[in-house]
Amino acid sequence: MKSIFSLSAIFFLSIFSILNAQNSPLQTKDAIKQQKWVDSIYNNMSLEQKVGQLFMVRAFSNNTKEHENSVSELINKYQIGGLIFSSGGPIRQAKLNNQYQAISKVPLLIGMDAEWGLSMRLDSTYAFPWNMTLGAIKDDKLIEETGRYIGEHCKRIGVHFNFAPDVDINTNPKNPIIGNRSFGEDRDNVTAKGLAFMKGMQEAGVLANAKHFPGHGDTDSDSHKTLPTITFNEKRIDSIELYPYKKLIKEGLASVMVAHLNVPSLEPRQGFPSSLSKHIVTDILKDRLQFNGLIFTDALEMKGVSNYSKPGDIDLAAFLAGNDVLLISEDVPKAIEKIVEAYNTKEISEERLAHSVKKILMAKYKVGLNKYSPIGVSNLVEDLNRLKDDLLNEKLYENAITVVRNQKDLLPLRRLEARKIAYVKMGDDDGSAFLDELKKYTRVHEIKAEQLDELIIQLQNYNTVIVGFHKSNANPWKDYKFTDQELVWLYEIARTNTVILDVFARPYALIDLKTVENIESIVMSYQNSEVAQRKSVQLIFGSIQAKGSLPVSTGDNFKVNDGISYNAIQSLSYGLPESVGMSSEKLKKLDSMALLAIKIKATPGLQLLVARKGKVIYNKTFGKHTYDENEPVKFEDIYDVASLTKILSTLPLLMELEEKGVITLDTKLSKILPEYQASNKKNITIKEMLSHYARLRPWEPFYTKTLDSATKKPSADYYRRKPSPKYSIKVADEVFLRYDYPDTIQKIIKDSDLLSTLRYRYSDFPYYILKKYIEGYYDKTLDELVQDHFYQSLGANYTTYNPSSKFSDENIVPTEIDDYFRYQKIQGYVHDMGAAMQNGVGGHAGVFSNANDVAKIMQMYLQKGYYGGQRYFKPETIDKFNTCYFCTKNNRRGIGFDKPQLGEDGPTCGCVSMTSFGHSGFTGTYAWADPDEDIVYIFLSNRTYPNANNNVLLKEGIRTEIQRLIYEAIIE
Repeated sequence: MKSIFSLSAIFFLSIFSILNAQNSPLQTKDAIKQQKWVDSIYNNMSLEQKVGQLFMVRAFSNNTKEHENSVSELINKYQIGGLIFSSGGPIRQAKLNNQYQAISKVPLLIGMDAEWGLSMRLDSTYAFPWNMTLGAIKDDKLIEETGRYIGEHCKRIGVHFNFAPDVDINTNPKNPIIGNRSFGEDRDNVTAKGLAFMKGMQEAGVLANAKHFPGHGDTDSDSHKTLPTITFNEKRIDSIELYPYKKLIKEGLASVMVAHLNVPSLEPRQGFPSSLSKHIVTDILKDRLQFNGLIFTDALEMKGVSNYSKPGDIDLAAFLAGNDVLLISEDVPKAIEKIVEAYNTKEISEERLAHSVKKILMAKYKVGLNKYSPIGVSNLVEDLNRLKDDLLNEKLYENAITVVRNQKDLLPLRRLEARKIAYVKMGDDDGSAFLDELKKYTRVHEIKAEQLDELIIQLQNYNTVIVGFHKSNANPWKDYKFTDQELVWLYEIARTNTVILDVFARPYALIDLKTVENIESIVMSYQNSEVAQRKSVQLIFGSIQAKGSLPVSTGDNFKVNDGISYNAIQSLSYGLPESVGMSSEKLKKLDSMALLAIKIKATPGLQLLVARKGKVIYNKTFGKHTYDENEPVKFEDIYDVASLTKILSTLPLLMELEEKGVITLDTKLSKILPEYQASNKKNITIKEMLSHYARLRPWEPFYTKTLDSATKKPSADYYRRKPSPKYSIKVADEVFLRYDYPDTIQKIIKDSDLLSTLRYRYSDFPYYILKKYIEGYYDKTLDELVQDHFYQSLGANYTTYNPSSKFSDENIVPTEIDDYFRYQKIQGYVHDMGAAMQNGVGGHAGVFSNANDVAKIMQMYLQKGYYGGQRYFKPETIDKFNTCYFCTKNNRRGIGFDKPQLGEDGPTCGCVSMTSFGHSGFTGTYAWADPDEDIVYIFLSNRTYPNANNNVLLKEGIRTEIQRLIYEAIIE
């Protein structure tokens, strides 16, 4: 009978305990099992072991063996409840964690400060943006995702409690310890962000900790060093500082950290730390706010509390105040002794001790420590640095960066042809990623000077100055202020120039700007990470939207929630493949193919670019300029693109004329060039010519007629080594052709016989003919026209004819060792002989460019004639030229554009859509755009070096095989 009664009593006590804990955020779904486990552990502990559970000790994974032994001793001898890991590395920490857990009788609760990720404490781990940056984001789902990802990282490394989110409302710009760690000064925004972060992290199975109760956001001193004072009255604290806690507690917040603060309105004892105040911890947090989760002290070694009393006495006072977990005690053995003594003298009741210890045990069960297993170290670093982390990080910065001033809608920058842009770096940190990204959009020069007057003189050559203020991104406490000299220089630059100021530091940096009157645009980028720098450039040029809003006020100029929004203007952006439904892993096969091309000597080097949905997601260089030199291929190097010239130069100029009604596709040659009225070509239409369906001969080796019949070298009848009015066409170094020979070329073409059969036959002749017509119509040369009409406004500043006049040979990839015409290395001069004999400016060849610039032009076509906020063509014009008019005649060509093969063999992998279009070039180049999959693919090489007879690239199908691999990488 007694046995039955005892079992019944235990059952009802358990049910009572469960009912009593129903409002606890630490309770699990299997509450009865949880309670049973908690009770069994608790009931088998000695008093000293129970008290030991209250302590969470700091552990380092980069410290000495002596430190390691001291932690092990505390675990072995005093049965402490947990560890808070501090600085070190992930693998070292994981091994230590396993080692410490192995010697602990009750599994240890592991905590960590990982507010913006494990990198707050560990090397080789991921850093997400600081809370202040996140506070600028309007979409709280992104904050929830951040919390979830950080939670996943914590869980992977065996961390059960992350001491985050920081929900301090940072109303004091001079706050030395919170600042960037806060989501901002707006109560509602801080609460929404904190709640989202908490939900995400706890969904990942890691318990959240809101801090620093009752609010550390309006202090001007650091509680690590002293006891800061909060001067607000109780009503203000209740309505502002406590507001986030009320909301998070209602939504299941697992724990709270109590700060060491002097709060006279809440604790009447002068200079008495809030962490030791029963009124603050018990009466307010536990009773008034009805918080039933774990309550942690802030570190008890901090001067904000340690100056108050002796070690041991501090711990006892903190426990008596109502805290559950005593964090980083200065003297654990002494503290345990003090608490045991207080228990034995009835100062601490059994109920009070059981209340905290059982909550700690509940938390251990909730995080799975009832079934503890060691942390696996295999692939640990990779698991803590995932691709999806990078994707989220990019998205966070895209949503956070804030435009706070934009006079006359300067941003996003448009009409690039009218802008001469200089970049001036300020601050003490690196800005190279920012400058590199700027150069992807247009020509930008960095201007440096030792003296202000020297700088101002140099800037007279520019009409737009981008000032990047770069401050250290090492941690959120780093200095963020402008120096006095920087402010003077900034005001003077702004007084005489159109200025865009981009601040890569905390928003409070703007407070020091006494006036912004002369600064046209100000962008707040918050941090100086590489991602922030690149995304900020993309915002400046309108590749991404401006979405962010200031999380804090910054003096008189800008207030909290200020932020100017604008839409993207459809210029190329840059990012990760998965953001547009491509696989990074599968795209690695492109690397293998590119390296294979170099290995089999299909080409000495190459540039390879892939864009999808308006975003460049693969942009790499491989190899060297030549096989026998050490100059690696770089982003800014330019290639002779050969026949890509047709669609990059002649075709867009012709499309303009057609759109204006000057010509039609059915206009005949005799109409645009009167000298053809008596020619056998008089009735050939533009449509037929550019579809390569006009019986025109493929090409003519014009240069052979100018060679000496005996020596096979340039004849003295046509060439001189030095220029003169008569010999003015420079075809290579010290090779000058007679000025009138282009007329001879035109006559040869006009008088040439037609092919006997009408069928598809590729020919360069149409582009010689159209060059003459276009130049005659405008009375300007083709190179001038295409720069004025397209390249400059597109920001295609690496695209040009005759590059030697603009670029160093270090950036011009050579095309051939010519041993049949010019007898020299061809570098900086067009490879095509006919184009060279037209002063380097051919309608069919002559353009040099890099992959990034070619992609801009192809993207403009893909976007139906629109790019960077400017419409170049009507959509119907693009459609008209991207149409196969003679497909029924077994001719795949569009008007100027090449199109996919109609049978098995052709210019593509056979895996592209029939709406796709592009072109290839003799030197080993290729550009293709596919509207159906929204893909642009660019391949530039110099396969003709050292000898144009090298045709391995085509024989091995390198370019089309890469294209096939691109399509295989599509995942959505």
